[in-house]
Amino acid sequence: MLCRSCAGWLRSLPTLRLPAPGSPPAWSSARLPALPVWAAASVSAASPGGWYEALAASAPVRTAEEVLLGAQEATGLPWWSNIILSTVALRGAVTLPLAAYQHYILAKVENLQPEIKDIAKRLNQEVAVCARQFGWSKRVARLTYLKNMRRLISELYVRDNCHPFKATVLVWVQLPMWVFISVALRNLSTGATHSDGISVQEQLAAGGTLWFPDLTAVDSTWILPVSVGVVNLLIVEIFALQKIGTSRFQMYVTNFVRAVSVLMIPVAATVPSALVLYWLCSSLMGLAQNLLLRSPGFRQLCRIPPSKSDSETPYRDLSAAFCAKFLSRKR
Repeated sequence: MLCRSCAGWLRSLPTLRLPAPGSPPAWSSARLPALPVWAAASVSAASPGGWYEALAASAPVRTAEEVLLGAQEATGLPWWSNIILSTVALRGAVTLPLAAYQHYILAKVENLQPEIKDIAKRLNQEVAVCARQFGWSKRVARLTYLKNMRRLISELYVRDNCHPFKATVLVWVQLPMWVFISVALRNLSTGATHSDGISVQEQLAAGGTLWFPDLTAVDSTWILPVSVGVVNLLIVEIFALQKIGTSRFQMYVTNFVRAVSVLMIPVAATVPSALVLYWLCSSLMGLAQNLLLRSPGFRQLCRIPPSKSDSETPYRDLSAAFCAKFLSRKR
């Protein structure tokens, strides 16, 4: 009776369904002679495809330009400080709440793991009994187990309103925002696709500070590009240190992000300093955001549920893990 009722229960569960090159614009040929060599080369390289011109003239990029110009007019600060202030404001108002929501979802998913393991164990036993009773092949038994396990897990996610896909909202917002602001700063730095481009370009040329007084020129000292790479690598390593027993796929992804962080250094050395300053500020805010979301007090303030991986001394643990991974190798 148990086998028959189990078979009927398994069968009654519904099947889980898994989810011509454009010519360059008129301003391009008119402005190229007046641009620096590096800017003219980059514009001419982008011209044959036409995709960059469409992106540079798109509504989101124009909106980003207006936000930057509006902030500069409202504050009256030099451009270097305006870029820093705008970056801090946008990251604090947009990405920090989304990052807190991401941790909220991930904590709820983590807290479901014991229940998922218990369900998996019981379902595996039931499928094994039914496989012997009805003569299922290993393939049929495995597919039956996977199909119903996915459905049961999906029901748990719906019950607790914590589908892991919701944790990716941060990426879908942060990455486009980073691209739009980067392209907007490049437009302003080269005087492209903006009615007041030349005057803004002149302001940026005199709006730098310290060793990068001209925000429209590259950083010949490589201090900003190297700093971007170092901060990004630090973020990657902090993320890697908190993962215990990572899978091979996660290791591949981590190594890929490490490679991208290193490749960002020569890329940052070929673009206007305004972009690199924004990238550096954005990365520093990302690092600060990562550390802040480890704080037990801040997590409690954001109502992130406690989970097994939480620590009462996260910064001490991080420092110990960093020393064990890097400093112990040198001894």
